[in-house]
Amino acid sequence: MFQPGQLQDYKALNTALDHLLAGEDDIISHLANASSLLNYFLDNVNWVGFYTMKNGQLQLGPFQGLPACVTIPLGRGVCGTAVSEDKVMRVADVHTFPGHIACDANSKSEIVIPVHVDGEVFGVLDIDAPIADRFTAEDEAGLLEFVSVLEQHLKTAA
Repeated sequence: MFQPGQLQDYKALNTALDHLLAGEDDIISHLANASSLLNYFLDNVNWVGFYTMKNGQLQLGPFQGLPACVTIPLGRGVCGTAVSEDKVMRVADVHTFPGHIACDANSKSEIVIPVHVDGEVFGVLDIDAPIADRFTAEDEAGLLEFVSVLEQHLKTAA
């Protein structure tokens, strides 16, 4: 079984994503399958999904987990901050993050990675975990590559 934090496993996961999305051209299908794939293979996570840009804020997209916040203003919470700063946010303890938005009280750590299409922020990949300090530098590197694979497919999707 896939072990989080082992980069060679992320390479296999990213190859699986590339094959899963190949030949398909629907954005929602891409995001739904990407969130499902991550939810299935990552241990110790309780929410995996996407928020996409719509009308100048983040709008809930395909996800796996409990119901979530529908809209997030830019600059608010981990997701909104990731977009406004256009950078990965890896938060070991969400309860210490100023302005954290608690959609699931069981979440203790989070990683958010901006997703780009044609040089613009399209949205974010958001992953929450029920344990503190869940996400490592290796997770971040593997998930950045995962997002890169996804971005290539989103460029050609309708």
